[in-house]
Amino acid sequence: MIDAVSCGGVVIFRGKVLLLYKNQNGRYMGWVMPKGTVEPGETFKETALREVKEETNADARIIKYIGKTQYTFRGAEDIINKTVHWYFMTAFSYHCKPQAEEFFADAGYYKQHEAYYLLKFHDEKQIMHRAYMEYLDMKNKETSTRYFKRNVY
Repeated sequence: MIDAVSCGGVVIFRGKVLLLYKNQNGRYMGWVMPKGTVEPGETFKETALREVKEETNADARIIKYIGKTQYTFRGAEDIINKTVHWYFMTAFSYHCKPQAEEFFADAGYYKQHEAYYLLKFHDEKQIMHRAYMEYLDMKNKETSTRYFKRNVY
């Protein structure tokens, strides 16, 4: 068994979640969130930001670490035990472009309930939901702060 580590981002802009559609050689691979393998000398945060940029061309910033997912699959020569560390991120615009070299055929921002149903993997649905709850909490705090500043003398 081979242990592998990846990092990725749940990227949200104006309430919508960034997803990628993978279609390899005409074969449906599903909707996923950007993630990839940690390169030597990289921190997990650096990997997550790099993978988001490479796979989607979106500019994002990390808000906070939101957890990890783990799964196993059969690789070419052995069983792979994969751990993915996820970060809640915000983007600076809706701009995105799928990385064709990785067989991504489409990329876009989707409402939370749409993203939930589009995502192929259950563990990604759960981590996306967790990040979205953080996003809503962050927005509620911003709204409360603005209200408080306007209405306190």
